[in-house]
Amino acid sequence: MKKPIFVENKKYTFKDYFDLPYPTEEIVAALGYTYSLGMINLPKSETCNTDSIKILQENYYQVLPKINLTSEAAKREFLIAPILFEVAKESNSKMNVEYPIDIDDKLSGYLDYLIRSKQALIVIEAKKGDIDRGFTHSKLFINKSS
Repeated sequence: MKKPIFVENKKYTFKDYFDLPYPTEEIVAALGYTYSLGMINLPKSETCNTDSIKILQENYYQVLPKINLTSEAAKREFLIAPILFEVAKESNSKMNVEYPIDIDDKLSGYLDYLIRSKQALIVIEAKKGDIDRGFTHSKLFINKSS
């Protein structure tokens, strides 16, 4: 008999999922979902402020080589926050930082950023200083099994 992925009566946070030794497909299946990888086709704006993008790009090329990005805090403050600041400004959206969630015993903790607009966009960055794995996981789509 296969060992269960989740321990009964234990609360799990986002960080806990990165520490589980099981493949993503098995973790997601244990939650009643399916897993698939694919490209996200986000809507494109006709009124995008390209000046903001250029300024961000210039700042990244000039400043990022001078910053040690080995911690999660450094990545949040210097990589992610400037982009989300512009997204909130351009979309006229409200942003919550360290937004608490408590869905059930399988998922609780804090979303690093929650941007509210007509639809909610949730952004969660890499954990444990592993930005490559974080970007890999950010591409997954999870669909509730029927």
